[in-house]
Amino acid sequence: MKSLRLAAMAAVALACAAPVAVSAQQYPVVPGDYVSVSMISVDDGHDLDYINHLAGMWRKGQDFAVKQGWITGYEILTNEFKRPGEPDYYLITRFAKFADPAEEQKREDAYTSYMATTNAQLQSASADRAKYRTQMGSILMRSWKWRN
Repeated sequence: MKSLRLAAMAAVALACAAPVAVSAQQYPVVPGDYVSVSMISVDDGHDLDYINHLAGMWRKGQDFAVKQGWITGYEILTNEFKRPGEPDYYLITRFAKFADPAEEQKREDAYTSYMATTNAQLQSASADRAKYRTQMGSILMRSWKWRN
């Protein structure tokens, strides 16, 4: 019993000492891009409608954002073995940094000009898609890259 208690105390001592030793070292990773993930569910029979939207307006806007340097990349993932309550699609957008309010306004103006649309038209188009698709949520993650 005494050896079990000594072993437990040694394990606690090592666990307490480990963070001190690790904090003195440099992490082997550095922060990379932010990764925004939107989770989309599409009603049965409307996959083609939604994919056409993604291949048209969404892709045009994403390609423009890449060319402007606002985002570093994007992709679409499909949920091949969807379970009840899970999304059909994951829309992934990667970017290096957030824009400040002034930069956000410049981007919005450039985007609406490039897309030859107004915010009201963008909202209307989104409402039309809402008839068959639901944004189930979104998450923001951060990638890590190896230091060396």
